[in-house]
Amino acid sequence: MKKFNIPEKYKSNVISNLKAKRKLDDPRKRDFSPAEVTFGNVTFYIARHFGFCYGVENAIEIAYNTIENNKDKRIFLLSEMIHNPIVNEDLLTRGVKFLMDTKGNRLIDFNELTSDDIVIIPAFGTTVEIENELKHKGIDSYKYNTTCPFVEKVWNRAEAIGKNNTIIIHGKYLHEETRATFSHTLQNSHAVIVKNLEEAKELGEIILTENQILFEEKFKGKYSSGFDVKRDLISIGVVNQTTMLATETEQIAEYFKQIMITKFGIENITNHFADTRDTLCYATNDNQISAKMLLETNADIAIVVGGYNSSNTSHLVELLENSFPTYYISSDKCLISENEISHYNYHDKTELLTTKYLPKKSNIKIALTSGASCPDSIVEAVIEKLIKFGEKNN
Repeated sequence: MKKFNIPEKYKSNVISNLKAKRKLDDPRKRDFSPAEVTFGNVTFYIARHFGFCYGVENAIEIAYNTIENNKDKRIFLLSEMIHNPIVNEDLLTRGVKFLMDTKGNRLIDFNELTSDDIVIIPAFGTTVEIENELKHKGIDSYKYNTTCPFVEKVWNRAEAIGKNNTIIIHGKYLHEETRATFSHTLQNSHAVIVKNLEEAKELGEIILTENQILFEEKFKGKYSSGFDVKRDLISIGVVNQTTMLATETEQIAEYFKQIMITKFGIENITNHFADTRDTLCYATNDNQISAKMLLETNADIAIVVGGYNSSNTSHLVELLENSFPTYYISSDKCLISENEISHYNYHDKTELLTTKYLPKKSNIKIALTSGASCPDSIVEAVIEKLIKFGEKNN
């Protein structure tokens, strides 16, 4: 796999050596068990796969090279490069400006742009409408495009099956990637977005009952213009926002397959359901399988590190929180002391302060992982702080 040139500030010798050893010992990635590492009286169970993925490293390399090679030009990011506050803040300090927030609200009027400006497309990609708007301004949206290749793979798959099927997108409606996938999908077919299995089941009932009024009520703002349930839900395929819970995407796809079997018969299923399991992102899948393997340990607590608006990070928390006291933190700064931790509740989007999070025992055991947009240097800083606090806590 390609090696990327990313800033040293995001690297970690400790983490790099650990990952290199795991890769050497397991080159075919068959062993997803965590690494067990002990420092003093703290034992860490570190996930087999975590941190920067291919798409994130690609985006960071392009962004920083663009800044270095165009010091005489105004540089804009369409929105956050990746969902990590430290990386985005560093880009801002280098003079880069964001044109939109993560929900697509304009922060800067596009009329202020000129053909001499540079606009970097983030790893999530963007909509066809925005691509055309930039093109109209004389800005090449492909020259500094950091869209993840695995996101583009989803678009290509949706295009291929969209000629004969309506596309159901498993994703969060306001997420940049889902908005982009929805837009690209509409170039070839109708589409509707479902957030989870619960919404999928609501859509499944609509497929069976062909209830147009209920569809428009339940999925308002989440389907393509002119959508007709009797016409457009005869043949379907499922793709996903690549950072969603992979097992849930599989459940949703299998659920819709069974719905189509119920309606049209198993002998006709190939005419009504397109298999799209190959759109699952390998990095998301590997990170989630690795997080599940942490459940096999006897950890006292789990720490998940990543940006609070990171979809893939929140799903790692989701996998762990029912088995361990799990703390979702953005950096080592959230580790206030051996007695206090500031962490994020992604369910209700609030930050919490918890006391006595470290158990009072001679050997503290911590399950540790991080999201795909979290630099290894941040994970190393978290480890160092937990080691120090573990010594005080004993």
